[in-house]
Amino acid sequence: MITATVLTVVIAGTVVMLTGGFWKAGDSEAPALPASNLYPTARATADSVNTAPTTAAPTTKAAGTTAETTEKTTTKPSATSPSTTAPEGTLPFATAAVPDSPADYQSQWDAGYLVAIDNPDYTYSCYHVSLTDEDRDLLERLCYGEFGSGGFIGAAMIAQCVRDAMCFDGYTTVADVIKYCRYDGSTTSGTNDECVQAVRYIFDDDGSAVQHRMLYMYNPYIVSSNFHESQNFILSYQGVRFFDRFGY
Repeated sequence: MITATVLTVVIAGTVVMLTGGFWKAGDSEAPALPASNLYPTARATADSVNTAPTTAAPTTKAAGTTAETTEKTTTKPSATSPSTTAPEGTLPFATAAVPDSPADYQSQWDAGYLVAIDNPDYTYSCYHVSLTDEDRDLLERLCYGEFGSGGFIGAAMIAQCVRDAMCFDGYTTVADVIKYCRYDGSTTSGTNDECVQAVRYIFDDDGSAVQHRMLYMYNPYIVSSNFHESQNFILSYQGVRFFDRFGY
């Protein structure tokens, strides 16, 4: 009797894991995530994005070092190429290009970027993209579905990825970005004020989460993706890995 009960529990647990039933946007029980070789140093919040820059002395990080993040995340993966489930630790992570000199974090923050990174693209710019009411509503819900546990900054990163896809790849609607870039975060779970403010900051205020184009993201604790890890790694924020592609 005990053996049969244990076997039933094991089978049920396996089915839940394979169907992705453990974690949803907004949950808080995802495990701690691996070290990132970039530094998500978030100065701004949803309430302070319009405040004047701090006057602290410039902060720099030496190139080639690593920092561990222990924040939790529950985002669902996004891909432009099929991802496959795989045991943890079987896929080597891509690393960011090492800059010629240490990046100046303060200058990135002072320029309005929410997260300072070690490999900023000083040529990065994106033209203004206007949202229809329909697109705005859809994007606010997508930000929550993709990275509901990431707060204002996580939502801003998703919004920047969508804007960069529209700016650089010519998509004209958020629905097209979702379809052709294969976003699969829920758009039926509503949104929150942080996602609303993030969309406003990225699109209405022409802000950016980081000083670099970002087009792809995924969560290595949910899927394993050789495609993503073959792209230009930009940063990891709360375990979610963001990428640009190489070249235009």
